[in-house]
Amino acid sequence: MNDRMADFDVLPAEEAPQEIDEEFGDVSDDDENPGGSTQVFGSLVEDDSLADNISASYEPNEDEVSSPRRLPAAALWKLSKAARALAISVGDNSNEQKDENIPVFNTVDDTLAEEFEAESKEPHVVRQRSWVMLERSTSPGEGSSETTGDAVFETKGEITENFKIVNESEEKVVVNDEFESLVVTGNERKSSKESSEEREKSEGSTSQLVRQDSLTSSEDRDFANEDVNDPAWIQHHKHIFLLSEAGKPIYCRYGSEDKLVTLMGVMQALISFIQDDGDNLRSIQAGDHKFVFLVKSPVVLVAISHTQESDSQLLTQLNMVFQQVLSVLTYTQLVRIFQQRRNYDLRRLLSGTEKFIDNLLNLVDCEPSFLLGAVQCLPLPAGVRDTIGSILQQQRVKELVFAILIAENQLITLLRPKKHSLYPQDLHLVFNLVDASTSFRTAESWTPICLPKFDNSGYLHAHVSYLEDDCPACLLLLSTDKDKFFSLSGCKKNIVEKMKGHGCIQAINDSLARESYRIEQVGIPDLRHFVYKSKGTLQYTAPRITRPYTEVEDRTRLMGLYQYLHHRIHSSVRPLKILFHVGSKETVLGWVTPGFELYAVFGPLVTKPVAISSVNKLLRWIKREEDRLFILSSQVY
Repeated sequence: MNDRMADFDVLPAEEAPQEIDEEFGDVSDDDENPGGSTQVFGSLVEDDSLADNISASYEPNEDEVSSPRRLPAAALWKLSKAARALAISVGDNSNEQKDENIPVFNTVDDTLAEEFEAESKEPHVVRQRSWVMLERSTSPGEGSSETTGDAVFETKGEITENFKIVNESEEKVVVNDEFESLVVTGNERKSSKESSEEREKSEGSTSQLVRQDSLTSSEDRDFANEDVNDPAWIQHHKHIFLLSEAGKPIYCRYGSEDKLVTLMGVMQALISFIQDDGDNLRSIQAGDHKFVFLVKSPVVLVAISHTQESDSQLLTQLNMVFQQVLSVLTYTQLVRIFQQRRNYDLRRLLSGTEKFIDNLLNLVDCEPSFLLGAVQCLPLPAGVRDTIGSILQQQRVKELVFAILIAENQLITLLRPKKHSLYPQDLHLVFNLVDASTSFRTAESWTPICLPKFDNSGYLHAHVSYLEDDCPACLLLLSTDKDKFFSLSGCKKNIVEKMKGHGCIQAINDSLARESYRIEQVGIPDLRHFVYKSKGTLQYTAPRITRPYTEVEDRTRLMGLYQYLHHRIHSSVRPLKILFHVGSKETVLGWVTPGFELYAVFGPLVTKPVAISSVNKLLRWIKREEDRLFILSSQVY
């Protein structure tokens, strides 16, 4: 077996123990990583020069041929120049051509060069192939169906006899002539009103209650003063941009939107150029930079990265950013705004909420929950968790739809209607809301939030408060009625009293003090870390990260290993069931079955048989501890 096969080998069935010998895929070469283990996270093209890595193709629809088609030469000429300008602006200009009049593009053969010379009459340079991926656009104007296709229910409106989702067509979430913000501490009630005459009519109809601690200017954010000419801005590993279809800047992760108007204009030009032919621009590979585009009419999201993340993983992150925007402005409101004014500056409505997007992107970089599409549960004895769930059930008031108890981005328990659930993506937004806010610790707060996967057309109103001043657990009580703050506040007090009486709050504090469990408790030598996802519950568990991943760069490398395994196993081209990889610092194994996903990291000298044996021991340990690690049955009503 050659070195390449040794590095990326799908385990043969005859070498596996009986428990997993039916789960292996076919043995085949690793097409995506010919460099072996030492180049796992290198560029997918041999030459890092931007000039050597611009090409274009798109996926034909069902009526066209099955093989990808190249764009016409003239189109490729224009696209390559625009893509080159965009890539140079983010720092990939190490081999910039001296003669700006010479276009550079790539092709598989010389036919395109001849076609280009005949069409454009310009000098040309044919370089090694890279790619720009495009997809045939679906029916325009059906953006809402994209965001609700996986929703818990398809028909908006009545859920049960007791409550109803607020739809824009039925009831305004905020009355136009009155804007009320409410913060309650103890028995004090402070309310402030402002007339809609002080706001533009186009804004007033789409405004919602603003969180009290989110009124921070964009200048107060980190990296707010950077621009494309700042060397520090270029050095960031990943940029996220949000702009309208008219090219108006809305958000950028680093720098000020006002200083990046020109750059976003180039992005919009690229997208518009492809859309003229009825296609959607998906991604561009330029050197070691990836450009991933997501069009969610009426906005566009762009990720520019030179990390090891795949296009699909970056696309997932862009979707999360879009859902974060929808949590502040419902999809119905967002569409209505741009139907009325196509060039509207959305920053007027999102001003002060940038911190929530910033925090979400920081969590994405360090937590596997977004990668796995799952939530992590706080390890608790099954009896304690059941007691907490029973208390929520007993103290539920008529107006309550969901009750969510979380602590440090971990789910403790959940109360929900029998016929409806919350998707992990919606829970991630709830976690981010609490994690990015500080005022919730000192006051009972009342805030509207849209959960896009549950219903992207209306708000749920959340009573948010911590159980106690010295307890990191936060309780969210969600209702569809915006006038039930005091009813839910009384419900929360009753819940806290019952939990104190049963010792549940102390049990939560004890669990948080232990900072999850350590890898040594599993009792498997050479196992450094693992991530296990239960597909049935959409929950995952992972031990606390310890040595040798104590430094930031080590933890970044560990996260990169999980991203690599996840991408290879879930590849749309050649999905795998098991992947075993030997690297210079770690040996990793990824395994996917209909019931679970497991990603395990071992020392570099661990062999394949030892890794398989260790994984089977790990699965038996997880089975013994699953009552403590997972919520196997949530409380319903």
